[in-house]
Amino acid sequence: MPLTAEKKAEIIRQFGANEKDSGSAEVQIALLTQRIRDLTDHVNLHKKDNHSRHGLVKLVSQRKKLMKYLRRTNPDSYVKLIKELKIRG
Repeated sequence: MPLTAEKKAEIIRQFGANEKDSGSAEVQIALLTQRIRDLTDHVNLHKKDNHSRHGLVKLVSQRKKLMKYLRRTNPDSYVKLIKELKIRG
């Protein structure tokens, strides 16, 4: 269920400034988006798994806060990120 090291490194390489940039808002949003997509598939398959559904809601809330911060601090990067990830802004 968790992201593999290879997948995580690929996301960091794609959205980060360098290989070690795992703390920027863009990378965090991209990692959360991947986790949300994986967990959404799980919740759709297992309808009664309310614990995972609760975790999914928490992840979405965390991503929303990060997106709000990014929109406030760097609007250009925000627009680019939501287009690349194909998420609503």
